[in-house]
Amino acid sequence: NFGNMLDADRNEEPPLRLAERYFDEVRRAGFDAVRVPVRWSVHAERSAPYTIDPEWFTRVDQAVDAALRRDLTVVVNVHHFHDLMAAPHTHQSRYVALWRQIAAHYAARPPRLYFELLNEPRDAMTGQVWNGLVPAALAAIRESSPDRVVVVGPVRMNDIDALADLELPSDDRVVVTVHYYAPFEFTHQGAPWVAGADRWLGTPWGAADSDRDAVRRDLATAASWARDRGRLLFIGEFGVYAKANMTSRLRWTTFVRAHAEQLGLSWCYWDFGTDFGVFDPRRDAWREPLLQALLPGR
Repeated sequence: NFGNMLDADRNEEPPLRLAERYFDEVRRAGFDAVRVPVRWSVHAERSAPYTIDPEWFTRVDQAVDAALRRDLTVVVNVHHFHDLMAAPHTHQSRYVALWRQIAAHYAARPPRLYFELLNEPRDAMTGQVWNGLVPAALAAIRESSPDRVVVVGPVRMNDIDALADLELPSDDRVVVTVHYYAPFEFTHQGAPWVAGADRWLGTPWGAADSDRDAVRRDLATAASWARDRGRLLFIGEFGVYAKANMTSRLRWTTFVRAHAEQLGLSWCYWDFGTDFGVFDPRRDAWREPLLQALLPGR
């Protein structure tokens, strides 16, 4: 995940600037896909026809094309559309218009470019509301991109337990995604955006069999749900915040990645180079133990 790069607010300096050489690092390390979170909503008009700023398209193009030139699959999403989460009915037309423009703009790109409808639907975006909005967004995409893979996840921030509420359209090019950060008190210990997270500092993982059993149950639930519906399942995010003990981070990351692969699930680690990062941009080098947890034997 190239998080915290193209998903900052319009006037914010992103925590990490996306450089083309990062795609080389990813490719050389042995990864075959990147997920690029994009905050389209702050670069588009707020009234119809909700035109996306051409300069912003150019910036996103640079990332998409850099990935494609290196034979990487690239997943582009709609990230941090806070207004939509707070008032879905008010912003539905704007959201669908964004996807109509994005799909048309990238219609000629190779099929290795995937579209992810919305990152972590939550708040007023209930299961019922989301199930009504997904077909509208998908129809807008299909106007210009009839065969492109589209990724869709459940509400409650793509939580596995919310899969039961997700209704999928009859489209065989739809892949399902979930995010996995359990147990949250471990993966987000010390995270400044989570109230009370400092109380979790020092939380370990992996010393007890119950830790691994919980992961097995969670991922088995997701895999079974997808298998029963004939869908591929993609863990679009998983990772541990940097304040956790590295030994526990490595145990958790290794176990989640390995068990996901045993179940036939694809994955994308959160994230490349910021607060969960497997790459250290200050040293311009991978954190090798964490990289080995993701790509053993590289």
